[in-house]
Amino acid sequence: MVRLDRLVNVLGGYGVRLCCCPVPRSAELRGVVLRDVSDDRAEVGDVYLAVGAESVADAVRGALTARALVVLVRGGDDFLADAVAVGEAEGVAVMLADPALSWSQLAGVVYGLVLEGRETESGRGPTDLFALADSLADATGGAVTIEDPLSRVLAYSSPQQEVDAARLETIMGRQVPAWVREYFDAAGVGAHLLASDEPLFVAGEPARGLTGRTVVAVRVGRELLGAVWVACPGPLERARLTALTDGARTVALHLLRLRASADLERQVESELVFRLLEGTADAATVVSRLGLPPGPARVVAVRAHVGDERHAAVLLAFEQATTGFGWSRPGRSALSGTGVYTILPGERVAAARDWLAALTAALPANVAVSAGISSVAEAADLPAARQEADECLALHETRTGDTAPPAYDESWDEILLQRLRTAARVGRTPARGPVADLRRHDAEHGTGFVATLRAWLETQGDLAAAGERLGVHGNTVRNRLRKMSEVTSLDLDDAGKRVAMMIDLAATVSETDNR
Repeated sequence: MVRLDRLVNVLGGYGVRLCCCPVPRSAELRGVVLRDVSDDRAEVGDVYLAVGAESVADAVRGALTARALVVLVRGGDDFLADAVAVGEAEGVAVMLADPALSWSQLAGVVYGLVLEGRETESGRGPTDLFALADSLADATGGAVTIEDPLSRVLAYSSPQQEVDAARLETIMGRQVPAWVREYFDAAGVGAHLLASDEPLFVAGEPARGLTGRTVVAVRVGRELLGAVWVACPGPLERARLTALTDGARTVALHLLRLRASADLERQVESELVFRLLEGTADAATVVSRLGLPPGPARVVAVRAHVGDERHAAVLLAFEQATTGFGWSRPGRSALSGTGVYTILPGERVAAARDWLAALTAALPANVAVSAGISSVAEAADLPAARQEADECLALHETRTGDTAPPAYDESWDEILLQRLRTAARVGRTPARGPVADLRRHDAEHGTGFVATLRAWLETQGDLAAAGERLGVHGNTVRNRLRKMSEVTSLDLDDAGKRVAMMIDLAATVSETDNR
C-alpha cells in the first residue's frame, strides 16, 4: 500500500505524467486491476491499468467500473487534452505513460509499489497481512482474521473491537480450535467456500463464546487460498459487505506475492541448511544467516508417505515445516529427495519430539510420518548429526506400531547393531568359526545351540539367568554348553573370544537363532 503521491513521484521517474488529479494525492492505494477485455467479471482496485484501451474515455470507463482512484493510460501527446477533460469530469486521476514503456514494465513497478510499499502508519509493509487485516477491520466494523485453507491464522486485526472467546483461542493457538471448525463445517461453510465467492453469514453460539461470523473466500482462479473472517453479530450491511468482497481480492493478490516470496526464501533456506549438513568452514556464519541461535542443536530427518506415494506427502511436510515467519518457527529445513531435514536449536529430545508431533498433526490424517533425531551437536558437527538422524530414521521405519521417533543418544546401541548387520550384509561375514559352526549344527539337527550361547553371553555366564531366559533349568544350559564344545571350539574362558562371538551374533541374526 502506498499513497497516490508516492506512486506519482516514482512513475514520474519513468516518464509517466500526471495529467489531472481530482482526488487527494494523500489517498491510499491498496489494490491493482489489470484490464481484461476477455473477462466480464468485475474486478475492483485503486489503480486501473488500462491495457489495450482505445481512448482515454474507454480507459476512464473501465476505471469507474473498477472503482479506481487513478488510471494509467499509455499514449502520446494527442491523448493529453482528453485525459484532462475526461478525468476531471469523472473524478478519476489520469496518468499518461510514454508509449516506449511496455505494459509489463509498468505493471511490474505498479504492483511492486502498491502491494509491497512501506507506507503504512504502523511502519509495517502491506505484504505484512496484519496491516491489511487492520484496514479491513476498519472498513467492515468487525474483528478480522485471515486464514489459510487449513484454518491456520495468517493474520488478524488489532483488538480495536470486542473479541469473543473463540477468536482469542484462535489467535493464541494460531489455529482455529477443532470445535469451532466442526461448528462451521456443520453450518456448510467449507462447502460454500469451495463453491462460491459470495460472503456467507453464520450465526454464532454465544453460550460457547462464539459470536456471528461473515466469511468470504480468498481465491485466485479456481484455487482457494484461504478465507477472510469478520466477527459480527449480524449480516454485514451493503457498504461493509462490498468492502469485504473487495478486500478478499486484495488479500488474494498479497497471498500470491507472499507465496512467490516464500518459495524463494525456502530455496535460500534449503541451500544454507545443506551447507551446514554437508560441512562448511564458516558454519557459525551460516547459522547466523539462518537466524538460528548459536549453541547446541539437533538434526531431525523426516519421511512422509501416503501408501506407496512418497513425493506429494514429503512436499506437504516440507511446506508445513517451513510455514511461518522465521521468528515464529524454531527450526530451519531443507528438502532432499524423499525426505526433509530440519535443524532444531536446543538440547532437549522432548522439544524435538513435540515439534514432530505438531508437524504430524498439521498433515492430513492419511499421511504416515517416520522420523529420526540426532544427538546434540555444535554447528561444526552437524554433518555427523545428519548421519545419526538418517540412521535413527531408518530404525524408526523398521519399528511397528505408533512408536516415538528414536533419538541417537537414547538408541545408539540399536544403531550400532544396525551398522554391524549392514556391514555383515554387504561385507564378508565369517563362514567358519564358533557361531557359524553352531548355526549349521542347529540347522541340521534342530538344536538350539546358538540361542543358548546368546543367552549365556548376555547374562554374563549366569546359568540360572540364562536358563530362565530360555525356559529351561540352569543344568540344561550347562549340559548344552558341554555338547556345544564338542561341536566347535568355544574357549568361553577367553574374554576376547567372548566379545567376538557377541559381535558375530549381533551382526548375523538368523531366523533360527531363537528357537
